[in-house]
Amino acid sequence: MSSSSAAPAAATLTHCPYCALQCGMALTPAGAPTSDAHAAPEKGPGGRAPLPVVAPRDFPTNAGGLCQKGWTSATVLGVPDRITTPLVRGDDGELAAATWDEALEIVVSRVRAVQAEHGPEGVAIFGGGGLTNEKAYALGKFARTVLRTPNIDYNGRFCMSSAAAAGNRAFGADRGLPFPLTDLGGAEVVLLLGSNPAETMPPFVQHLAGARERGGLMVVDPRRSATARLADDGQGTHLQPVPGTDMVVLLALLHVVVAEGLADREYLAARTSGWDDVVRSVAAWWPERAETVCGIPAEELRRTARRLAAAAPSRGGRGAYVLTGRGVEQSAQGTATVTAAINLSLALGLVGRPGAGYGCLTGQGNGQGGREHGQKNDQLPGYRKIDDPAAREHVARVWGVDPATIPGPGLPAVALLNALGSPGGPRALFVHGSNVLVSAPNADRVRERLEALDLLVVCDFVPSETARLADVVLPVTQWAEEEGTMTSLEGRVIRRRRAVDAPGEARSELWLFAELARRLGSDVAFPTDPAVVFDELARASAGGVADYSGLSHDRLDAAEEAGEPGLYWPCPALPSPELSGPGRSMASAGPDSSGQAEHPGTPRMFLDAFATPDGRARMVPVDHAGPTDDVRADAPTYLVTGRVLQHYQSGAQTRRVPELDRIVPEPYVELHPQLGLRTGVADGARVRVTSARGAVEATARWTDVVRPDTVFMPFHWSGSGSVNRITSDAVDPISSMPEFKVCAVSVVPVPPASHGDGARDTHDAQEVPV
Repeated sequence: MSSSSAAPAAATLTHCPYCALQCGMALTPAGAPTSDAHAAPEKGPGGRAPLPVVAPRDFPTNAGGLCQKGWTSATVLGVPDRITTPLVRGDDGELAAATWDEALEIVVSRVRAVQAEHGPEGVAIFGGGGLTNEKAYALGKFARTVLRTPNIDYNGRFCMSSAAAAGNRAFGADRGLPFPLTDLGGAEVVLLLGSNPAETMPPFVQHLAGARERGGLMVVDPRRSATARLADDGQGTHLQPVPGTDMVVLLALLHVVVAEGLADREYLAARTSGWDDVVRSVAAWWPERAETVCGIPAEELRRTARRLAAAAPSRGGRGAYVLTGRGVEQSAQGTATVTAAINLSLALGLVGRPGAGYGCLTGQGNGQGGREHGQKNDQLPGYRKIDDPAAREHVARVWGVDPATIPGPGLPAVALLNALGSPGGPRALFVHGSNVLVSAPNADRVRERLEALDLLVVCDFVPSETARLADVVLPVTQWAEEEGTMTSLEGRVIRRRRAVDAPGEARSELWLFAELARRLGSDVAFPTDPAVVFDELARASAGGVADYSGLSHDRLDAAEEAGEPGLYWPCPALPSPELSGPGRSMASAGPDSSGQAEHPGTPRMFLDAFATPDGRARMVPVDHAGPTDDVRADAPTYLVTGRVLQHYQSGAQTRRVPELDRIVPEPYVELHPQLGLRTGVADGARVRVTSARGAVEATARWTDVVRPDTVFMPFHWSGSGSVNRITSDAVDPISSMPEFKVCAVSVVPVPPASHGDGARDTHDAQEVPV
């Protein structure tokens, strides 16, 4: 069924604003006829027009399903504390309403003062993986042509950077899933490491049904998560390693593949380089040794490796996939761990074959597109490296600037945040689409650095914790109030469409960039029409790894009307019928309405060759080092973090949805009953969790889903239960990904007299004018 035929006639076809699954949905004006719809609250803030009604539609990633977040997504359009006017901090220290002219004049004058004293690098930008492709592109362009600062990075550094670094090194290209998500349905085995999609993106689970039916879902997770429980009753296997030892599991699996002659030697000889070095590197990780480190029995490791190998196409299997997520990537050895997963996939001949492969599950809504077009500190549009002279020349022509004026690489996210307000560091910061006070590691230090700035400008639509600290808050549009494109976890470029008007004085960031450029005296053009911005993005990406040059809003709209929702990059503009790009599609080019050939997009990458100079995948030997902050006498317990089904990222949006907030209103600590008895922490009591960076408090929940040596906390809250106040900001040496997912802590009960008013400290803690 086409996506258009699944929606009511009056509906606006768009996508959920949350995760990278980008579930298809329809928004229908309140009162219009609907089917299978969930009514949003009747009125928005201030008695504005009724909010639209959400209904799922038959889009390939969600096939007519939505999770609780998706069903309630329209509620965020009408939250009572929506920011509808610029806010400026006055002499009394409070944020107060201002006009756009007043707010922008303050921003411009203070930016100029910082630049005069500290140079262009004195101003920095922190972006977000939820911005549309158009806004992410314009933000990178604004940083480098108007502010001329190298210091721009984004919260995708916390999400995708390790997988991106490993994918680029191995394949020459980084696309989360280099195959359509629906391909997973035909698999015999899916090995899933460090991801819990049953809670983070529930509609994803239907794509695991085939592997479960065949007993082939294999989940590696120190918790018995909702996803791990899908492997119960003969539907697969749950491997429960010691936190921080996922790489040992992968090295042991590859050792078995080598030792038992299960590798696809013909594929390795034809399509890879570096195999012999990798063989030598895994020789030391025989299963019995691995068991002493990761805790998984040696025979279970052997059974897993054999099952995975038997499913490989080269051995007559139906197909196998290896998938990684944040649990293994948010680590100081995250790039190496993903590389180990890629090595295993290549050894079995999975990558670049229909029905098999390696993939990474992108988290944020536009985590894929957001990193392709210029938000990362070292990249230009099209996934080009900023220090590549040819890339600089190409992008400079599109922007109409001298290549020499484009700054080089800046500081990656953690280093950027730690440098704020320090000698030689940035003195002013623009934040777009991120809530770093809750989402960044070692968050108390981040607060100190933000408070040391001369100027903090936050562009947001709700008063997040970071916005409440700002000198200037600028109200911007959100998902259903704007046009644009997003790129899903499978590299599918899709259309976001406007369904409602923005409230009050809220403006698109595209308008904001154009206005600030004008006021700062730049003559660089900043279009405000998203379709025009996308056309420019497409030109800037032409010839790059992530080539969008054959796409446009019109083409994407026409494809959807024809029943082909979204097109996969690379999708270059074709000067001739000859296909190009890294890894040709299995489809063939077809003509557009003028008869000129159009590239059909690339659903499946690497079928013919990898995007490396010699067309071969590079296999790189890696070894296990363990967590930077490992357990010790004064911190004998592992802390792992993650999400819950009802909340998203820092919770700035979902904590404002009453239906979701009621279900999980505050943070908690999961601990095994054995650990509870050992530490004296009773079920339901208050518990203090302390790391080398500080302490947090929350309510204890006894459960056997965690190991007796481990506690788990979700990260969606601020205040005394904000777990990222104590997570590690040690970073991967290649990707600069922080080590969110594991650190050493002590766990003790909180004496009753010190409980105070509890840990809940959310968006109700401080009112701001709206």
